[in-house]
Amino acid sequence: MSVCLYFHVHQPYRVKKYRVFNIGNDHSYFNDSSDSLLNNGKILKKVAEKSYLSANAVLLELLKNYPEFKFAFSFSGVVLDQMEEFAPEVLQSFKKLSAFGKNRVEILGDTYHHSLAFFYSLREFERQIELHRRKIFRIFGKNPKVLRNTELSYNNDLALWAERHGFLGILAEGWDPVLGWRSPNFVYMPKGGRRIKVLLKNYRLSDDIAFRFGERSWKEWPLTAEKFSSWVSASHLNGETVNLFMDYETFGEHQWADTGIFDFLRALPEELMKDRYNKFLTPSETIKNYRAVGEIDVPGVLTWADTERDLSAWTGNDIQKEAIQKIYSLENRVLQSKDPVLIEDWRRLQTSDHFYYMCTKWFADGDVHKYFNPYETPFDAFISFMNAAEDLELRLDNLKSKRSLVSSGLIKTR
Repeated sequence: MSVCLYFHVHQPYRVKKYRVFNIGNDHSYFNDSSDSLLNNGKILKKVAEKSYLSANAVLLELLKNYPEFKFAFSFSGVVLDQMEEFAPEVLQSFKKLSAFGKNRVEILGDTYHHSLAFFYSLREFERQIELHRRKIFRIFGKNPKVLRNTELSYNNDLALWAERHGFLGILAEGWDPVLGWRSPNFVYMPKGGRRIKVLLKNYRLSDDIAFRFGERSWKEWPLTAEKFSSWVSASHLNGETVNLFMDYETFGEHQWADTGIFDFLRALPEELMKDRYNKFLTPSETIKNYRAVGEIDVPGVLTWADTERDLSAWTGNDIQKEAIQKIYSLENRVLQSKDPVLIEDWRRLQTSDHFYYMCTKWFADGDVHKYFNPYETPFDAFISFMNAAEDLELRLDNLKSKRSLVSSGLIKTR
C-alpha cells in the first residue's frame, strides 16, 4: 500500500470593501490596509507564521530523517505572487523543500488565478494553465506532469483535455455516488481516456485530518499518528494507494498548533512505515506504478466542496451566477485592450474565492462558508465584487474612447 500525500497552497487577492462611490475614482480593488480581514499582505504573513513556515520546517525535518518520505504541492499563481511581494522568506522555504533530493517533492499543474475558467472559457483556462506552468518553472525549475484543477473540480471533458495536453494524470474527489461500490484506493482511467490516469482523494481519511482533527466531539478524538496509520494499513485489502489530499493551511491555520497537528504530522511517517507494506509515492510515481483497474464516468462537475461535491459552493445562487457571468462576459474586451494591468485585475477577479464568499448555504456547509468569509454577509461580498467589475468595465470604456480620439488625431500621445 502506498500513501500519496498532496497539499494545496492558496491565498486569494481579496476584494476590498469597494463602494459605489469608488467607481471611476479608485482602480485598486485588492489593496485594503485599513481592514485586517481584507489586508492581503497582512493575512499572508499571518498564515505564513501560523502555518507555512512551521509546516515547512516539519516537512524538511521529515525529508532529512526518512529517505522514503515524499509528497506533492500545488500552488496557485496568486499565492506565489503574494509570497514574492509580501513574504519572500516563505517562498524561499518552499523552494528549499522543492529542491530537496531527487523526485522527493512534486509540484502539480494548476490554474494561475485559481479560477473556474474551464467551465466558462476554455481559451482563458488554457492561458492560465500556461501562465502557471511558466511560473512554476521559473521559481522551482520543474514542469508539472499531473494536473489539479481549482477546487479539485473535475469532469470527463477536463480529463480528456489534460490527456491531449500531455499530462500523465489528474486529481479528483473519490466521491461515493461516482464510485458506487468501488474504492478510491485504486488508480482509474477517465471515460474515453487512453493514457491519462485519475487519482482519487480518499475523502474520509483526508478529512479526518483536515476537518475533524481538532474536533473534541468527534468520537475518534484525539487522533494520533498511530491510530491513523492503523486505518491506512487496514486499507491493504481494498486498494493499492491511499490518496490524502488537503489544503496546506490545515496545518496551523485550520487546525491550530495547540490541537497537536504539527506533532501528528511529525510522527506520521514513522508510524506509517512500521507496516513494512506501506510506502510513500508522489502522484506521478503512483500513476507510473499502478495500472488503472477501471473507468470512472463524470459527465457533470465533481469538486471537493460541501455535501453536494459540485459547483454549488461557487455558483449555487443567483448573485454568484450573476457575478461569474459578469466577469467572463468582459473577456474579449479585456484581452483586446492589451493593457497588462487591466488584464491582471480581470484575472484576479476570476479567483473562485470571490464567489465562495457569496454563498448563502445554511447548516453545516454554511458554517464552513462563514468561517472562511472575510465579509459580514454574502451580499457584502457581492456588492464589493460587482462594484469592482463595474469600474473595470468603465476603464475599458475610457480606454476605448481614448484610443478612438488618438486614432482620429483629436489627441496626441508622446
